Amino acid sequence: MTTDATGAPGAADVTIATGATGCTDAAGDTGTTGRPARGPEDTVRFPDEPVRFPEDVERRLASVRQIADAVLFEGYVLYPYRASAAKNQLRWQFGVLVPPGWAAVSGEPAHQRTELLMEPRPGARLAVELRFLRARRRTVQRATEGGRWTEVPELDLDERVLVPWDEGVEEHVRLLVPVEDLARDDGVTHAFRLPACEEEEQVDEAGVRVGRLLRARESAEAVIRLRTQEVPGPYGALRLTAVVENTSGWTATGADRRDAALPHSLVSAHLLLALDRGTFLSVTDPPRWAAPAVAGCRNEHTWPVLAGEPGRDQVVLSSPIILEDHPRIAPESPGALYDATEIDEILALRTAALTDREKREARGTDDRAGAVIDLADSMPPEVLERLHGAIRALDAVSPPPDPADPLDRFSASPLTGVPDDGVPTYGVPADPAQPWWDPGADRDVDPARDRVLIDGRQIGAGSRVVLGAGGRRTDAQDAFLHGRTALVEAVLHDVDGSVHLAVTVEGDPGADIWRAQGRFRYFQPDEVTPLEES
Repeated sequence: MTTDATGAPGAADVTIATGATGCTDAAGDTGTTGRPARGPEDTVRFPDEPVRFPEDVERRLASVRQIADAVLFEGYVLYPYRASAAKNQLRWQFGVLVPPGWAAVSGEPAHQRTELLMEPRPGARLAVELRFLRARRRTVQRATEGGRWTEVPELDLDERVLVPWDEGVEEHVRLLVPVEDLARDDGVTHAFRLPACEEEEQVDEAGVRVGRLLRARESAEAVIRLRTQEVPGPYGALRLTAVVENTSGWTATGADRRDAALPHSLVSAHLLLALDRGTFLSVTDPPRWAAPAVAGCRNEHTWPVLAGEPGRDQVVLSSPIILEDHPRIAPESPGALYDATEIDEILALRTAALTDREKREARGTDDRAGAVIDLADSMPPEVLERLHGAIRALDAVSPPPDPADPLDRFSASPLTGVPDDGVPTYGVPADPAQPWWDPGADRDVDPARDRVLIDGRQIGAGSRVVLGAGGRRTDAQDAFLHGRTALVEAVLHDVDGSVHLAVTVEGDPGADIWRAQGRFRYFQPDEVTPLEES
């Protein structure tokens, strides 16, 4: 029996396959086909071979999967890439769909819902690929006398230190559905089940068996529900609703924590959607005629963006991490570092500086962590230099003045930044060859000489002020420095027109060092009180 999002019964004729897991449940069903338990009324069709998307669809999806992989492994293992690190004690933060029994007591979601508009052509098919990680719990055992095994917190080897860890196994569920089938009242529904299984890996060193790794996966069940509705108007657009829901029957006991629910969860769950004929509309920047319909779309625990090359709208990535349309991997990045808000250069340098013991533990934590260590150790200087930063899109604020044009506002004083009326214009470079974002581009701004009026007093470099926590932007640093006196080092103007005071705190033993390095604390005028006339 299949059901739609409201629970009404319906039928589906769907081509589906899941990623191979090699696990076998008690009934002998393997995870390579993803066959769930089903009744005689089911009409879900399971092929003998894995689903194959049309060649052009597969080609478009392949170009997007690198972005999808970044979503899949975001925060998977954080620097310093060791299981013992505090930041790796609480994992799986993005796109986790937990069993309903845990959702009821934890507040974490058991489902995600994607809604967006599409314009399919007659006879179009929708390709759906659900991608997620499945937690595989690894325990470590040491070999003892008599062929016995003892569970240990670590197994120290020459090249790595093996420790207990939850590994992430990639899974995917694919469906290829005629768009016309999605218009039924009950839509198209597919339920799938991933069986529990156990695996064993023997660990040898110098030809001697010294231990083993036991890996266990728990069963997980979920459902994908798809349906479309016509969008009123002459454009022929459809609203697509795609719901992914964890339906596992596992329930929490009073002593259970999140770690117990994770093996039954879909981790980093996200959808790839593609039309073989037709296009999707952007949810972030829809055309004007579609804006009211897009505003009525409901997206829960995920956000859909157009993916692939700009100008191509046949693929959507619905991600638990909010992205912009047509996201891409930075071309300078040499590989995945699995760390949130990656700063590749810093992570590569700090990873290369880990001790030998730390690197051995990272290699024993996870194969992917070991790959990061090897990447940092083998990175040539020219690749590291490429990570130092890149500017990809800078546009001039205004075209350079034309001295020969009598109507040019700057013709009377070419290249000086002073117009005919004699009033300087902030933010316009005096030298057109000097970009606007260069701090020295505007000759009418001088942080060392500029003054700002506060409580009737002119405050600038050399003035003394009392710091106070403002009514906004307040953080812990403001609270710690409340009431302290400080010396104003500079008055700064940002591109938005706001004024900031760069200060050093009086009595700070490192003030001279911060001043020499140009590192200051920043406050706005309404967050300080003048201490004396200046």
